Amino acid sequence: MEQNNRNVRIKDIALKAGVSTGTVDRVLHNRGKVSEKAKAKILKIIEESNYEPNLMARALGSHKTYRIAALIPDHQVDSYWKAPKAGIEKAEKDLKQYGVVVEQFVFNPYQADSYIEKANELTRTRPDGILLSPIFYRETLPFFEKWGKDKIPFVLFNTEIAEFGPLSYIGQDSYQSGMLGGKLLHYGQPGPCSILIAHIDEEISNAAHLIKKENGMRSYFTENDPENHYKIIRVELNRSDQNAFVKKLDDIVDNTPDLKHIFVTTSKAYDIATYLEKKKISGVKIIGYDLLPKNLAYLNTGAISFLINQNPKGQGYWSVSQLVDFLVFKKDVQPLKFLPLDIVTKENLHYYIDEEDLVEESIK
Repeated sequence: MEQNNRNVRIKDIALKAGVSTGTVDRVLHNRGKVSEKAKAKILKIIEESNYEPNLMARALGSHKTYRIAALIPDHQVDSYWKAPKAGIEKAEKDLKQYGVVVEQFVFNPYQADSYIEKANELTRTRPDGILLSPIFYRETLPFFEKWGKDKIPFVLFNTEIAEFGPLSYIGQDSYQSGMLGGKLLHYGQPGPCSILIAHIDEEISNAAHLIKKENGMRSYFTENDPENHYKIIRVELNRSDQNAFVKKLDDIVDNTPDLKHIFVTTSKAYDIATYLEKKKISGVKIIGYDLLPKNLAYLNTGAISFLINQNPKGQGYWSVSQLVDFLVFKKDVQPLKFLPLDIVTKENLHYYIDEEDLVEESIK
């Protein structure tokens, strides 16, 4: 039975099956009691007619409000988070006609207590869905348990924690991005030499995504450098104490004369570039993340060799979109939405300068 699904109504399916429209509706929404024989007949007719319910029209006419809570870091403290915030706000604007409202709960990304306070505040509002970047791993786990018990779907972005049942994760594959960083370093500098992995402003034991980046890079060299021409060292740096920040780097530079590469696992590559510039140290290549203005300035001068773009605005946008697909349109949502590992250089930088337009085009 070949039919245009736009012309097939629940009433048509009910007539063909010899049942009421209410019975068809119960089968479509998997609720209420329907005999197995009637259910099988209805499902067969649905399949043959390619019927698809007009979920958008239904959502428009329902007048229901879907409350989504966004637990996000304060972009005024760390400018990286400005782009995810913009993505969330664009998604809310695009989807508000379906009754979607997003409330932002903003925390200090360097204070776990601030994160816990805002997560508790969010939980008390009992939203229909939650999106968050779980940058504090240990502090997040009790909330995962609570939201799971309350059957509140949650979507993660930027930091993947797959083992606690999120509806979906949107972002890069952190392990593969570390592998990519290793390949870029390998191609750019023949050994033997030393490579520094620099984690900035993060407690590594509590930052799952950065551990994955480091493990990815180490795995690349384990697989591709069997003779150990490359020595990998790591450092944790905190910019809150600039004297300690500089002293740690001084010690590494003084004690590592063959240092040729620095892989910065966060968006703070510009801090390393600034240090090398002030110390008049040349011949050290930097790979980092994210298209922050300070990073782009150093990319343009050649002080930073490569930036891996994590599409933070897209992460924010698609986090809301995934929740809306699940809550409003009753769609199955893919558990992983990995974003491309874009390699940005001085030579292709102009394609990425206006990231807002670029993300909006890719969303359409």
